[in-house]
Amino acid sequence: MSSDVLLEEFEVLESIYPSELTKVSDTVIQLDVEPEDYDSDDGSEQLRITLEVQYPPQYPDVLPELSLHPIEEEGEIDDSEINNLLKDLRTVGEENLGIAMTFTLVSHLREQLSALVKTRAEKRRKEEREKERLVIEAEEARTRGTPVTRETFTAWKFKFDQELAAAKKARDDEKLRGITPKEREETKRIAGRLSGRQLFERNKNLEDDTLLEEDGVSVDISQYERTRGGDQDEDDEGIPFSDSD
Repeated sequence: MSSDVLLEEFEVLESIYPSELTKVSDTVIQLDVEPEDYDSDDGSEQLRITLEVQYPPQYPDVLPELSLHPIEEEGEIDDSEINNLLKDLRTVGEENLGIAMTFTLVSHLREQLSALVKTRAEKRRKEEREKERLVIEAEEARTRGTPVTRETFTAWKFKFDQELAAAKKARDDEKLRGITPKEREETKRIAGRLSGRQLFERNKNLEDDTLLEEDGVSVDISQYERTRGGDQDEDDEGIPFSDSD
């Protein structure tokens, strides 16, 4: 490797990354890398990592030795994510053997960090949507109650009728306690009678003898029939008048 070639590459890198690059030695540099579209003002996740590059004598005909080191308080990254990033970087390096490749490696790493941040954000959104879905389903199940079937409705109706009858009996008993024994007997007698509608439904022709109250008077309508002649006789009866008077 020509030292002039490496020095020239360092000069280019320093002009592009003046604050991010640290020259450790003549053959080792470190670059602090963050996602290419990171913006602290839009709430994007902060994630920065240090790329260390060690150049072998055969560079750029062989890959440099690459390593990644998380920066404390600049975002979390686990070992599996680091291994995936290094694997991608080595693949890109293999495609660029024979030419200065550090800038290309850094650019690719920035793209990969952006993709990682977006993947994390999408995962969080899915988890939040799933939590919301579970909460909604739990609330719907709580308010929906038991589905109504013929069997459950019949059981409910039977219980409801029993409760209704018990409530009516309690009200009636309360009313009876506040009246005299004679009034109580009369109330019970009246309550035992059938209503007009009940009577009509029993005998729609209204021929049932129950329509007549006990001790009622039978009426013979023929007693009220009058002939036309009878009516005339009665009309003629009266005081006679004389013209002489």
